[in-house]
Amino acid sequence: MIFRDNQMWKNLVNRVQMKHFPQIYAPMKHRNQSVIVCYGSISVHYCCFWYMLLQKKAVVAGKCVVGIIRFFVFLSNKKTFTMVLTHSLSSLGEYVLFLGKVFAVPDKLKVFFRRYIDEISKLGIDSIPLDVIISIFIGAVCTIQMELNTSSPLLPRYSVGLATREIILLEFSSSILCLILAGKIGSNIASEIGTMRVTEQIDALEIMGVNSANFLVLPKIMALVTFIPVLVIFSMCTGLFGGYLVAEVTGIISTSTYIYGIQSLFTEWYVWYAIIKSFVFAFLISSIASYFGYTVKGGSLEVGKASTDAVVTSSIFILLFDVILTKVLLQ
Repeated sequence: MIFRDNQMWKNLVNRVQMKHFPQIYAPMKHRNQSVIVCYGSISVHYCCFWYMLLQKKAVVAGKCVVGIIRFFVFLSNKKTFTMVLTHSLSSLGEYVLFLGKVFAVPDKLKVFFRRYIDEISKLGIDSIPLDVIISIFIGAVCTIQMELNTSSPLLPRYSVGLATREIILLEFSSSILCLILAGKIGSNIASEIGTMRVTEQIDALEIMGVNSANFLVLPKIMALVTFIPVLVIFSMCTGLFGGYLVAEVTGIISTSTYIYGIQSLFTEWYVWYAIIKSFVFAFLISSIASYFGYTVKGGSLEVGKASTDAVVTSSIFILLFDVILTKVLLQ
């Protein structure tokens, strides 16, 4: 096998001997340390378990299983669960209080609208090229895959265009697009506000009596929420156009059949469904990213970590609300 002569794997094997278990699982004895270290330990044990099975060393493989079991016992510990739950509720409370500061009447509406226009240009208009490029390629890929998977005499040829349209309208142009924008826009917002926090620019605004959360964050949230339908419509149109291009260039399906499939059994509500979802996702991206940037403490390293946490958290909540909104709006 490929692992047999690999020195890295041999080093991993040495780590999973029983005499090293206390070193690997030291974080389990100190509950205040990061659980991430335990995740690293479980990864080592999982990899070595399979390596030992390949080496036909059942005893050491059994020790790896014991390590994995100890890890899940640690996660099921009542104190660990309470610690995680307390931290989550504390973060949620801080987020709600943060939104309370954000959604206040601006001190100067003229300044607010000037910043609002600037944020539309920075967050919305600058995202159009990425939106168009990704949508064209996704539309082309969907068309090719639908043609390969619906090549049956029992299915009409126009089902390729119909299936491509449903995929783009129902899921890609709202959910997948917003996941991509969470990486681009979310990291931008978190790093920008986080840098202002660590360089004490936000503290200077507070000293001058300015509501810094309202001044910095509200224009970003309003700009993204109001401009996101434009990005969704662009994504729908360019995605379908990408399918048309691949049909025209490759000839896998005639363009007339593809267009007929796009027009067949059209449901207008699917367009509004995608736009409604995008409003919620835009609010989640902008508000969560702003929260992580606004509450960062430390230096440049913490700003990078806050940017990463903002993207991950936004993505998780986008997927969660995607399920909820699909259940509410389509049933």
